[in-house]
Parts: sequence; C-alpha cells; structure tokens
Amino acid sequence: MADLTVGPPTEADFERWRALFLGYAAFYHVELTDHRIAESWSWFFDPDRMTDCLLARTADGTPVGLAHYRTEDSPLRGTRGFLDDLFVDPAHRGSGAVDALFAELRRIGEQQGWPTLAWRTAENNYRARSVYDRYATTTGFLTYSMSLGA
Repeated sequence: MADLTVGPPTEADFERWRALFLGYAAFYHVELTDHRIAESWSWFFDPDRMTDCLLARTADGTPVGLAHYRTEDSPLRGTRGFLDDLFVDPAHRGSGAVDALFAELRRIGEQQGWPTLAWRTAENNYRARSVYDRYATTTGFLTYSMSLGA
C-alpha cells in the first residue's frame, strides 16, 4: 500500500477513470452510454452535486481503482456516508488498492462526522464480500428498486 496514493480525480484522469468505470459496469452487466459516462464524470467537479470520486494510483500516478461516494441524510441515522461504487482493475487486485481506498474513505468520514459508511454489493460478489467483511458487517436489509419509467 506504500506505493499507492488515493485522492480526487483531475480532468487529465478522464480516460483511465472511464476505463475503470466501464469495467465496473461490465461486472454488473450495465451498458453505459457516452451521456451517462460524461454526466457521472461531471458530478465530481460540480460543487452543487453530492457525489465524489477517489482514485487509487500507482507510484507513477496511474489510476487503478475508483470509489464513488456521497454524503447521505437519513432521518433515523443522521448524515452518513454512502459508497455507490468501488472497483479495482483486475490486474491490480490484491495490491492494497481497496485497503487504500477504504483508509481514505474512513479519514473523510471521520472528518465529516459520519457515524457510518454504508454500501451494497451483489450477493454473489464473493471476492469483494470477503474483503468487505474485514471492514464492515452486513445489515440484513434487502434492497428494492422500483422502475419509474425515466
């Protein structure tokens, strides 16, 4: 982990972030349009949006992992963190990139005063779940998604 750094993206990171994001989408069998990619990227640079991005970088500055996260208000729990997406280039799995991303998310969460950081993953995402189990416990909640036609 010593040769990895984590921080926000710069405009110059777009192509590498895009490749990582497409890898993440492919894992979940989601086809991304150019519009969806451009819109998501723009959120990270828009101060009026809550979604942020962290990139794990190798010693030469190449992004090899991403985390998309945001602050979320919960009437029951207060303001907390929510991790929308986490992905590491398969060639860099086991490199400490996930550990570095979680360390930075913890630092940000503590700085923001979040009581928790929550996230979801697919039930059959066993490799990721084995890592997540080192950082958190499952909540027992199920996720539902209602289609709204948009």
